[in-house]
Amino acid sequence: MAVSMKQVIVALALGAFANGQQPGQQQTETHPSLMLETCDESGCTTATKSITLDSNWRWTDVDGSNCYTGNEWNDVAGCADGDGEQCAAACAVEGASYEETYGIKSSGKSIEIDFVTKGSYGDNVGSRSYMMNSEDKYEMFMLKNREFTFDVDVSELPCGLNGALYFVAMDEDGGASYSGNSAGAKYGTGYCDAQCPHDMKYINGVANSEDWVPDSNSANSGKGKMGTCCFEMDIWEANKVSQAYTPHTCSEKGQYTCSDPETCGDIDSGHRYDGVCDKDGCDFAPFRLGNETFFGEGAGFDLDSSETMTVVTQFITDDGTDDGKLSEIRRVYVQNGVVFQNPQVDINGKLYDSITDDMCTDMKDYFGDDQGFSKHGGLEAMGDQMESGMVLVMSLWDDYSVNMLWLDSDYPPDSDPTTPGVHRGSCSTDSGDPKDVEANSPDAKVTFSNIKVGTIGSTYASSPVVA
Repeated sequence: MAVSMKQVIVALALGAFANGQQPGQQQTETHPSLMLETCDESGCTTATKSITLDSNWRWTDVDGSNCYTGNEWNDVAGCADGDGEQCAAACAVEGASYEETYGIKSSGKSIEIDFVTKGSYGDNVGSRSYMMNSEDKYEMFMLKNREFTFDVDVSELPCGLNGALYFVAMDEDGGASYSGNSAGAKYGTGYCDAQCPHDMKYINGVANSEDWVPDSNSANSGKGKMGTCCFEMDIWEANKVSQAYTPHTCSEKGQYTCSDPETCGDIDSGHRYDGVCDKDGCDFAPFRLGNETFFGEGAGFDLDSSETMTVVTQFITDDGTDDGKLSEIRRVYVQNGVVFQNPQVDINGKLYDSITDDMCTDMKDYFGDDQGFSKHGGLEAMGDQMESGMVLVMSLWDDYSVNMLWLDSDYPPDSDPTTPGVHRGSCSTDSGDPKDVEANSPDAKVTFSNIKVGTIGSTYASSPVVA
């Protein structure tokens, strides 16, 4: 994600629901279906996959008694005492009622994610789901020398919301290989990303209850001692105002658990450590990079965010083969039968229309940002991780940390908006407060559909007039 202080996805706004690491017996888990097309020069084939809800949203219990309520651990099985192993061994994670409780409607080639869902047990805010290959394994995407394509509708996402589709280097089994985690991928365990989030209640089969501190501005989330880190490829972070695609690199491959500020890259006593991952990433955000008319709501923009569009992301290697080094990440759009190339932007006198190592270095220099992307290996490192496969994530969230200003407004909000890199969207700096967004835009939603992966040029029709 293109922000250094982002709170990873808002926790379920229903205090009785949380997560555990054992499969529960109170509610059956049934994965909704979602189709995936795989393409090459001969055409596309369709396979029926499924999705699973992240475990952080689920009810966790010991024989019906909650292990976690609101933003605190309960006095059950050592959870409140910070005994992570005992807590994880006792607490079960339950199945999910996807549409009724979480507002997730997935079938055929489409998944709709609703923002606020009023269920029989209370209100749920946002969600995060993963594509499954089988009942207990995530679908692993090998993206190098491939392109990934999907349709998206963000027309009902106002300032302060983020309908995100991205890849992370989670374990295929969701960490089921660790003792204490027999729920595994079936129940959405094992999340990680480049922010090294501390809000995950269980990591590698251990409850993250040691040094747990409830968040002061959220009644439903908190942070523990451990963080869970990994490579992250943000294909799409957007609302109807702004959008970006962003690779984040790490110095460790696969999922990695951190437990101190230096490794996690946390802010401690006013100092932010580099950490094991590049939290800022190398973002190609057209508005931030100076093109304020490429994407937005209405006919005055090249891409009209009030209508569905196709998003194509190409992972180019230096020799055009699967064995080559990742050297470029290109973007193409299709809307109403017209192909739009990614806009060319001027970065301090140099022109770029895609993400390359040079683009990242020059952009960081121009904006005065840390060179974390190159420090952690740049595109070659991202390509190496892609060879091991990455898991597809689809989510909708609001931001209790900085109100999504990093995506759609001026950030930092107290900086001069004429400073390069600060002006990121047309939203006001007082927009995006989760309390306001949840109260005023409960019916917001994002829809992803027609998900495809294939060889370069195989997943979309490139013959229409190119804008």
